[in-house]
Amino acid sequence: MIKFFLWLMIFNLHAQEQCENGKENCVLESSNLEVSEFGKNILGKKLTVCNKDPLTGFFRNGTCASNDNDFGNHSVCARVSDKFLKYSLSQGNDLISPDLRYGFPGLKNGDYWCLCAARWLEAYKAGIKLEIKKSATHIRAYEVINKKLLKTILP
Repeated sequence: MIKFFLWLMIFNLHAQEQCENGKENCVLESSNLEVSEFGKNILGKKLTVCNKDPLTGFFRNGTCASNDNDFGNHSVCARVSDKFLKYSLSQGNDLISPDLRYGFPGLKNGDYWCLCAARWLEAYKAGIKLEIKKSATHIRAYEVINKKLLKTILP
């Protein structure tokens, strides 16, 4: 699993480098989402930025945009808490420790981050209720999380 996440981070950095070097069409488009749906949030509107400091998202563009290449479905923009960060660490995903090789500064209480929909749901079921930013949560979150549940989460 760790090898997969390392590969994913290297893939994202490579994609980000291509974008920064001015290559056109540097964000991959999904084969199962219509182009008009690519940037929609769970409210059915245009996806907004989740966080740029630290820079988040599968594409490392600050949004929780997601497509078929995002096997983890990093679509939920959530404000992480100390409780969640400790929980994630206990599940084998260290989001606290910086890893400067990949430009990851580590997260702290209050940071917004694009979470895997399955991890968000798992934490929710474990009693960890994270605030989500609905305008920045990609519509693909509905592939994993019930619409009714997501719509009841504040704010």
